Amino acid sequence: MKKVLIVTYYWPPCGGIAVQRTLKFVKYLQEFGWIPVVYTVSNGEYPERDPFLEQQVPASVVVLKRPIWEPYQLYKLFTGKQSGIQVNRNNLRSTGKGSITERLSFWIRGNLFIPDTRRFWVSPSIKFLTHYLAKDKVDAIISTGPPHSMHMIAMGVSRKLGIPWLADFRDPWTTMDYYHDLMLSPFADKRHHTLERKVLQQANSVVVVGEFIKKEFDNKGAGHVTVISNGFDESDFVTPEVVSLDKEFTLAHLGSFFQRRNPLALWNAIASLKADKHPVGKHIRIKLVGRVDPSVLKSIKENGLEGNLDLIDQMPYKEVIRHMKSAQLLLLPIDDFEGSKWVLTGKLYEYLAARRPILCIGPLDGDAARVIGESHAGKAFDFADVGGIKEYLVETYEQYKLGELKIQGDGIEKYSRKELTRQLAEELNRISK
Repeated sequence: MKKVLIVTYYWPPCGGIAVQRTLKFVKYLQEFGWIPVVYTVSNGEYPERDPFLEQQVPASVVVLKRPIWEPYQLYKLFTGKQSGIQVNRNNLRSTGKGSITERLSFWIRGNLFIPDTRRFWVSPSIKFLTHYLAKDKVDAIISTGPPHSMHMIAMGVSRKLGIPWLADFRDPWTTMDYYHDLMLSPFADKRHHTLERKVLQQANSVVVVGEFIKKEFDNKGAGHVTVISNGFDESDFVTPEVVSLDKEFTLAHLGSFFQRRNPLALWNAIASLKADKHPVGKHIRIKLVGRVDPSVLKSIKENGLEGNLDLIDQMPYKEVIRHMKSAQLLLLPIDDFEGSKWVLTGKLYEYLAARRPILCIGPLDGDAARVIGESHAGKAFDFADVGGIKEYLVETYEQYKLGELKIQGDGIEKYSRKELTRQLAEELNRISK
């Protein structure tokens, strides 16, 4: 058995999709000859929490937790916001109407906290881990980002101790959707690109979640880029009893629903069906589970769909799974921005595991549309394709009435977390020879 140190910011009790990838790698690595040691924060500023996820951490895994200082409290004092309120970068991007203090805070975040607000954890972590690993040796290091400060920690430790290092990117860096919202000065922009290039070129292995990010990083001179997609853990979808399908024609979205993924064409399509007095317009239930941006609710209201809406608060992950499995249709809106082709949210793979039809709205030549098409798990539509969405809703509604609404789900086994962890272990074996 070999040992690997995993440097991550997101870790239980943190909830949400960001923690899932690393948690599942840790859960299954020992089956493939690697003992994980996790290094994370003891006081993270998490947007949501799910204590249930702590039960999935193997009891044998060593978890090192160290305190981190983040500037959120200063930001809240400066803007007069309450605890838990974050910068609304969506409004800054789409309207430019953020308050003066919020815009100034956002400028400070982008230009002074490089690569991100966790930068103050980098030096103390390198010092601590260098001392720790001198006695408790490991055979490799994994860093996972964003936040990309985790890569800076791993790079520093790898340099000092000569330990092979794998940089795992759940999202890209300088082509991330919010990157240009940061109001970067030329100096700050150059600094981000410099750090990104260093990580890509100095890591022994770079792992990404999709083909578009691989192409981007290959073009930026990364040494060795491997695609290991996101996926689903089959054990999460095993329930004590059979989960029955919703009796109503439900279109469900599970997870955070941000402004940048607000599917205006969908709301227009449902409103049009309602105006046509088609049964879909009357009977469809729009089920939104989790945090929903006010702009999304505003769009629903403007289209006269409040009577079709079911809002459900955040809940533990195991309950989210039940809603996925019971929905008639699952909604997957892709963030609408210049680089949206690379977006491969972990939600997509969980939807596949739920084995319910997916209505995806995003680029037709993007990675998400490709996965859905290959799996025969639903259909993707362009951001503005109102007509196509209407036709699909009518088609699936007819199948729902006949009790025949289902998917083929071809080849989704390759997205199981255990199989993906096997691929990660192979990459670790390659760099640690």
